[in-house]
Amino acid sequence: MSHEDYQSVIKTLHECMTACNHCYDACLKEDDVKMMAECIRLDRECADICAYLEQALGRNTPFVSELAQVCATICEACGNECKKHNHDHCQKCAEACLKCAEECKRLAS
Repeated sequence: MSHEDYQSVIKTLHECMTACNHCYDACLKEDDVKMMAECIRLDRECADICAYLEQALGRNTPFVSELAQVCATICEACGNECKKHNHDHCQKCAEACLKCAEECKRLAS
């Protein structure tokens, strides 16, 4: 596949990365940061893997399936953690992460 063939997933990866970065920043400003520790950690992991996969697809990596599988796993974990918190930024992040996980699962198969 070429870079153009990945445009939809690249857009979804970018949206997920942006949502995770926003959630990460907003979680650090919450009153009980300690309660948000796992959310913050997973936001970082998810943003990083999404950014990496976005770049890798742009250069036509031969490891699409493997990277997409790892990305799906991390996005799903982040989305499930964010769903536990009632903050608006967490709920929006969860939605972006779970959407991205589904796209990555399709890409991995």
